[in-house]
Amino acid sequence: MTADVRFAALDYVVFVSMLLVSLAIGVYSSLRGKGAASTQAFLLGGREMSVAPVALSLVGGVISAISILGLPTEMYLYGTQLTTNIIGLIVGVMVVKHVFLPIVYPLKLVSIYEYIELRFKSRTLRKLAMACWLMASCMYLGSCLYAPSLALLSVTGLPPWASILSMGLVCAVYISIGGVKAVVYTDVVQTLLMFGGVVTVVAVSCKDLGGLGGVLQIADRGGRLEFFNTDPSPFARHTLWSTIVLGFYTAFSVTGTSQSQYQRFASVKTLADAQRLCSLFSVGVLLLWGVFYTSGLVAYAVYSDCDPLTAGRIQKADQIIPYLVADKLSHLTGLTGLFVAAVYGGVLSSLSSQCNAMACIVWEDFLKERPYFQAFSDRSATNVVKILSAIMGMVGIGMAFVVGNLGTINHVIYAIDGAIGGPLCGLFFIGIFAPWVSTKGAFVGLFLSFVFNLWIGLGRFVVGGKAPVRLPLSVDACADDLLATPTSSFNATFSAILNNTASASLDATEALPQTSSHTIYDLSYCYNGAIGIIMNFVISSIASLCTGPLLPGEIRSDLVHPPCSKLYRRLCSFLGLRLEDNSEKEFAEKEVTISMLPAK
Repeated sequence: MTADVRFAALDYVVFVSMLLVSLAIGVYSSLRGKGAASTQAFLLGGREMSVAPVALSLVGGVISAISILGLPTEMYLYGTQLTTNIIGLIVGVMVVKHVFLPIVYPLKLVSIYEYIELRFKSRTLRKLAMACWLMASCMYLGSCLYAPSLALLSVTGLPPWASILSMGLVCAVYISIGGVKAVVYTDVVQTLLMFGGVVTVVAVSCKDLGGLGGVLQIADRGGRLEFFNTDPSPFARHTLWSTIVLGFYTAFSVTGTSQSQYQRFASVKTLADAQRLCSLFSVGVLLLWGVFYTSGLVAYAVYSDCDPLTAGRIQKADQIIPYLVADKLSHLTGLTGLFVAAVYGGVLSSLSSQCNAMACIVWEDFLKERPYFQAFSDRSATNVVKILSAIMGMVGIGMAFVVGNLGTINHVIYAIDGAIGGPLCGLFFIGIFAPWVSTKGAFVGLFLSFVFNLWIGLGRFVVGGKAPVRLPLSVDACADDLLATPTSSFNATFSAILNNTASASLDATEALPQTSSHTIYDLSYCYNGAIGIIMNFVISSIASLCTGPLLPGEIRSDLVHPPCSKLYRRLCSFLGLRLEDNSEKEFAEKEVTISMLPAK
């Protein structure tokens, strides 16, 4: 029996409706906002958006095909230990809520990287950090758009280039005419679609397995249920400790230092509303990740005695959920279209958020202060940002074609992205928690931590490392003809989704050659981001102490976490260092400067 997927009329209706609704929301947002006459309205929704839709957008902006397709694979192959990253996520979100937002939100920034300039008094460092983020974002855009483009190849006959163009153009149109409001409201629809699509797959599949209890029993018999692996080894792929670290880093990097998510926080009216978003984000991610994790256990329960990977029915383990839909649920007309729409909903949500954020960064950090643009009226400036938004959509299309031609080099993209993310988070981390770090120290810390992380990331692919050990899979109940049948045309349908998303980020070392002993390249990927933060913190602190640390009074007190500032002041007083408090003077000067700027 093959798993050949073909769209029925209802499948087309479901999928096309998602695209049309996204476009309609963009047009409606533009008309309702009268074309977003100011850059504040276009980029931040006028800082007066409602909490509920922004919360859904905050969740949807970080959920992509990686989560929808990659997280179930983790459950299927390696068990449930990864689920404990939710603990670290909640802790990380609380840090952002109670430490990061009370510092950043009152500054009324448009670009999150303005904080870097204020804290370290260096526009060069701000531009360097922003350029690193833009480079990583361009790579992400390409993978995000190209990965699912082949998913429609064998279900609709639409060639990849046409799929890339259609998806990229839809995104470019609605973000360029509707701004952040269009992004937020389309995210609401796409997030609900993601949740509904996967929940439907789980619910229908569970019906024949004795409900969720039956699924858990089968998963337990297969050794998939594991939550308290306390192995202290940093080389163990998933432990309680490593997953908590991963969850904390994910929360801080996504909700704390991401421009796309910062724009959500800045779009609501008050700090209390922004903090409320953090709580709602935790609940939303808990629900969505919970559904994705459960779908992986459901897939294992369905195929516990006849694994399609071992049987040769699929080429990569990451294809397990699409295969489940095609193999067991394709008789339910419209469900295939709903699932594909859910995957593309995740893609569009992430793509639109990233493109809008990139347009914001380019305007605020590159163009706004240039003499030619300084004379622009607010409406003219808004038109420039709209053009930039459309250009970012085109950049995504172009990068998708580039990624499509890279082949296995695509793994290098993820290594570079990982090398950038940790040190950038570390830059914000030292800004908030290390008041002694100077501009020179921040430069040295960012550069060396980036080089170190890049060395580790690329080394995994160049030198190699140990492959993770999969839990047992069985083909005892497979019919003989299934074991001998070549892989079906299903593989051409969904393989590209996974080859460029989940497998690269969650299981990049799987195909690497084995080594006799552990090396630094065998460190669990869960620690990648944390290593970047720690390296940046340590190196920048040492460099600052060697070149002369900042003293209390040489930095605005509102830019540092108050307990850290007080502790550092007491330490300096104990050491007898001369303190000169000019922070209030600098703050007043900053207020005057802001008041003299035209409203944007």
